[in-house]
Amino acid sequence: MTRRYWNINLEEMMEAGVHFGHGTKKWNPRMAPYISAKRKGIHIINLTRTARFLSEACDLVFDAASRGKQFLIVGTKNKAADSVAGAAIKARCHYVNKKWLGGMLTNWYTTETRLHKFRDLRTEQKTGRLNRLPKRDAAVLKRQLSHLQTYLGGIKYMTGLPDIVIIVDQQEEYTALRECITLGIPTICLIDTNCDPDLADISIPANDDAIASIRLILNKLVFAICEGRSSYIRNS
Repeated sequence: MTRRYWNINLEEMMEAGVHFGHGTKKWNPRMAPYISAKRKGIHIINLTRTARFLSEACDLVFDAASRGKQFLIVGTKNKAADSVAGAAIKARCHYVNKKWLGGMLTNWYTTETRLHKFRDLRTEQKTGRLNRLPKRDAAVLKRQLSHLQTYLGGIKYMTGLPDIVIIVDQQEEYTALRECITLGIPTICLIDTNCDPDLADISIPANDDAIASIRLILNKLVFAICEGRSSYIRNS
């Protein structure tokens, strides 16, 4: 895999608060190599390590995107949800930003069935067929459609398992991470000082509570994906 320059700037990361970890009492000892100091009761993340792993992750996604691979971005907590949706839409990736439904990947047959139902209901709504049904029937189907839009809207065009999954906050998305591990799907995980760095294929140590920090990490990855996609289109 070719190493590239991704303009990852330590000063920019500091401004976004990427270096602020959790309180020193809420930490995973396995994160020790990624922590540079303690300050006012919180751990400070070593941004040189963050830059290194973020650069590796950018190389990985560029390489995958340049070969036409598919990505899924997962981040369901309030502080991450909007950034996840925005990043995924920009890079034409699938995303989950509301709630991870258990078995979404490991029980793909069920997910696929739900997606077919979702697509059918969307078609019926667009063609106006729902409005021609009796009011009660239409109300039931519209509620179903709204529910499916909330939880599956970000993966509505997904036709199979993703090739790489990007996860924001390992602790929050532990179920999604375990499903990827079970299926052997490569993962890139944004991890704070309370996480286990050994679970994902590439772990990026960073503040997973600050919107600016989450957005910065996702923006770098998205830029690399978009560059890879451009390369794929040029070479097709």
